[in-house]
Amino acid sequence: MGGENRATATLEERRPRRADAARNFDALVAAGRAAFAEDGSSASLEDIARRAGVGIGTLYRNFPTRDDLIETLYLREVAALADSADDVSGLEPWPALEAWLDRFVEYVGTKHVLLDGLNRESSVFAECRGVMLGAGEPLLKRAQAAGAVKADLEIGDIVKLVAGVSAVAYDDDEQRRRVLSLAVGSLRV
Repeated sequence: MGGENRATATLEERRPRRADAARNFDALVAAGRAAFAEDGSSASLEDIARRAGVGIGTLYRNFPTRDDLIETLYLREVAALADSADDVSGLEPWPALEAWLDRFVEYVGTKHVLLDGLNRESSVFAECRGVMLGAGEPLLKRAQAAGAVKADLEIGDIVKLVAGVSAVAYDDDEQRRRVLSLAVGSLRV
């Protein structure tokens, strides 16, 4: 943990250096995040450009394909999730892992592009999966060393369990919390 994660570095490599181009890029990312949250991964690119206050040509200059925009959104979300591992690392082992998993669920639950990215194949998505798993791994190892979590579990298993639970439609927030608590509780010794 600590330091700049690879998702953040890749994101900065994609972001234009010129101030006006960087503003357009950031506006497109924000508009894309909102549109994909509302309409899923099939959100209209024309609508995203309109929301960002730019023309469709500007969108395509920054993101030649829909997947380029989705990958950039994914990079932002994974970078924030990786940073959250640092935020909770000072907690006791089990509460730290539990808090990180809660943040993971929060990201996945509100940003379906993150959940979609767990199952996509590309070098960026593979890199991001590595960043995400790398952020959670030390938290899991600490919890296992403290005897709070089953020793035979791997971070990839836990992320898939929690992502699967997060992808289900629930009757209400209370039901979501109960099911998530059941899933996370199954990790304990």
